[in-house]
Amino acid sequence: MIRTGLLISIAGAVLLLAGPVGTRAGLWPFFVGFALLAFSLLLGLVGASLSLVAAFKTGQWPIAVVGIVVGLAVVSVPSALVLSARGAPPIHDITTDPDDPPPFVAILPLRASAANPPEYSGAEVTEQQRRAYPDIQPLLLQADPRQAFDRASAVVRDLGWEVVAMDRESGRIEAVDTTFWFGFKDDVVLRVRGTPTGTRIDIRSKSRVGRGDIGTNARRVRELLRRLQTAS
Repeated sequence: MIRTGLLISIAGAVLLLAGPVGTRAGLWPFFVGFALLAFSLLLGLVGASLSLVAAFKTGQWPIAVVGIVVGLAVVSVPSALVLSARGAPPIHDITTDPDDPPPFVAILPLRASAANPPEYSGAEVTEQQRRAYPDIQPLLLQADPRQAFDRASAVVRDLGWEVVAMDRESGRIEAVDTTFWFGFKDDVVLRVRGTPTGTRIDIRSKSRVGRGDIGTNARRVRELLRRLQTAS
């Protein structure tokens, strides 16, 4: 039993890595990767539990501890993803200006085969975003639009995103961010506009696949706003 627990925990670890890696490599669609991730959670729980029970029965704690640690480590990753999604609405398009969301222009060809269309879905998404993320608002700066554009350009480059367009004349910046685990391509557009007192920056971040984003786009927009506020 003790070796069985260890092997099950190791199998869970293998699936934990295989799901995202296979999705990134294009070996299977993302929902298969999610299924493997969920199954790894189950195997991690079973493996850790069997190892613990076997340790008490046999006294072979060294092997059991390995099974327990590996199993719990496997459980922690999907559990963290689930916790991060708590309270996140089933939407995948977040913007600081739901009434007039910045449109994608240069990125449109890259979204040609995307499951999610580039257009903003309107009132239903707007209402869910405002309930879940009331803090996501336009950024108002007491700076010249050209200076604000340079600041935004520098921040986007520092984030390491793939820059698709930087149009100073229209005040538009477009980029692609690749998520860590599954390698999803999410598109971002910034709109820099002058105001009577300075500059207004609006942001939009949208996933190419999936109905919900477990809060990823909101976290991205918040991080971008934070950096834009603190950048000099």
